[in-house]
Amino acid sequence: MKPAWIGVILWGATFALAQAPSEPFSPAASVKQLMLDLIHPSSNDILLAIYRGGPPGGTRDEKDWAAVRRAALTLAESGNMLMMRGRAREGDWMKDAKLLVDAGNAAYKAAQAKDGNALAALAGAVDASCTTCHKQYRPNVFPGAGGSK
Repeated sequence: MKPAWIGVILWGATFALAQAPSEPFSPAASVKQLMLDLIHPSSNDILLAIYRGGPPGGTRDEKDWAAVRRAALTLAESGNMLMMRGRAREGDWMKDAKLLVDAGNAAYKAAQAKDGNALAALAGAVDASCTTCHKQYRPNVFPGAGGSK
């Protein structure tokens, strides 16, 4: 009976090892590309929906909510991409990227619920997820803020 179990375990281990990726995922885009092509446009789309979309409780059609959902998911997943090996940096990078994930997830929930008030309440969180990181890692954006990384 024991040889049968050992065979099953060895077979399972062999199968598991054969399925494991031999190398970690490699990023397809630089941090700068993520910022310019995903994060900045998505954060702007959300903030424009908040500030130009009429009063928080105002009416938006399904097309408007779909655009906010897409932008919110892009923000959340971009934060995850910033935490990938090859992009992560020293200091508060991971904590700052998590702010982006959290802001994106919250905006997605608000858009999914079509809750303009909840979306409007996130303006500060979306802005903070950008400025907190930029003060440290893009000191030229905030001169005199003490950034050095």
